[in-house]
Amino acid sequence: MMVAGLAQAATDSVTATVTVMYSSVSLNNVAFAYGSMANNTASSTLTLWSGAGIIATNNGSTSQFDIYGANTANYTLAANNTGNNYIHKFCNDTVDVCTGPPTSYTALTTSLATLDASVANGETVAFQLQITTPATPTNFAQQSAAVTIQASAI
Repeated sequence: MMVAGLAQAATDSVTATVTVMYSSVSLNNVAFAYGSMANNTASSTLTLWSGAGIIATNNGSTSQFDIYGANTANYTLAANNTGNNYIHKFCNDTVDVCTGPPTSYTALTTSLATLDASVANGETVAFQLQITTPATPTNFAQQSAAVTIQASAI
């Protein structure tokens, strides 16, 4: 024999929220020329743009700005400028004194390096670059040395 009973139900709910983060960075100077340079010499962006450097603006969520370099068509980005190696360095002009290379300059590699660990929306980071040409190059064609700024939401 079955006994019928009253079934009771209870409900509850949970409310979940989400904040969509996005990364966006823009640069005020996206192309420039160091000019013609002799082998085994250095030049920087200090004399360009009245010392303000290249300005990276955060147009997204609070982000970390990373920076990295690249090989050119004929030169290898390296820690030394022997053979067809060239050196490219950066300096965060917002927090460091960049007026006298190599003071506060860090060598770029093809891997990420931190330019600034936390940049809020609308904030900017100024940076300078310095390049050193190969000491004994075998190719004298014009080269394009790309530098990339990457924003990652934090």
